Amino acid sequence: MRKLLVLALVGLAAQLVDGSLGMAYGLTSSTLLLVAGVAPAAASASVHLAEVGTTLAAGVAHWRFGNVDWRVVSRIALPGALGAFAGATVLSSLSTESAAPWMAAILFTLGAYLLVRFTRPLRSATTGGRLRGRFLGPLGLVAGFVDATGGGGWGPVATPALLVSGRLEPRKVIGSVDTAETVVAVAASAGFLIGLGSEGFLLPTVAALLVGGLIAAPVAAWLVRIVPAQLLGAAVGGVIVLTNARTLLRAGEVGTPLSALVYGLLAAGWLTALTLAVRALRRTRHVQALAEPAPTSGVVDTAAAAARGGAASVVATGGEQSRRLPVAVDS
Repeated sequence: MRKLLVLALVGLAAQLVDGSLGMAYGLTSSTLLLVAGVAPAAASASVHLAEVGTTLAAGVAHWRFGNVDWRVVSRIALPGALGAFAGATVLSSLSTESAAPWMAAILFTLGAYLLVRFTRPLRSATTGGRLRGRFLGPLGLVAGFVDATGGGGWGPVATPALLVSGRLEPRKVIGSVDTAETVVAVAASAGFLIGLGSEGFLLPTVAALLVGGLIAAPVAAWLVRIVPAQLLGAAVGGVIVLTNARTLLRAGEVGTPLSALVYGLLAAGWLTALTLAVRALRRTRHVQALAEPAPTSGVVDTAAAAARGGAASVVATGGEQSRRLPVAVDS
């Protein structure tokens, strides 16, 4: 029971991160499961089976709020499913000793990517236009493959690529990627079922992750208003990097002195990324403050202008007195 409660907390934490960033549920939960000693293939299989429920709930919520572009979903979901099925088959065929460094390397790379991405101001503007199928198809294929073999990666690969394109609103990027992930999770689960059999799924783990994720979903909606995504992304990226560095150093049989040096450098890099994230957040807020329109000092009385045949009066207040100034209005 104690272990299940811990796993439920893992699912809760992962969903809090995913709900706030639109990514990293698989990265966070897979990393924590690997730390707990779960085999790589079993960890990825269990996470993806739990994601079938969490992503379905997230997709329905995004659909109700109008955050889904169904054209994007239809063009990215099927290639993503094919990539996820292939990735699950590859990971299932590897031994635990071979799969652990491979999975840790993917998670480490994606964690480092999160660190770099969230040290820069987040893109919010769109340039218009339509995303083409020849871009969405390969993107879904790669993201699905990385997601299954690494235990996570659909969001970190697909979401930034769509945001950088600038052709879709950020809220619709997150909503469409989350909705398509349901299909990807089903395909990955099918691949693991064929490769590992039903015993490859740790059903108590799946249930605990699912319960924790469903509980965290509404909390994440509140958390995203409180904690800036800029800081949360950098913080989570550092945790993922340091945690998976441990697996890589063990696989490489690196000595203690060198391991301590590597940990020190990674910690320094994490601190630097957090500092840059804070600066980027302040810069973004400063630009937004300057872009806000200044309050108007007067009110144009259009009814009076019409009555006077083209003359309008502006009520300008200053202190406790007010006076009317004539303003010429073009006919």
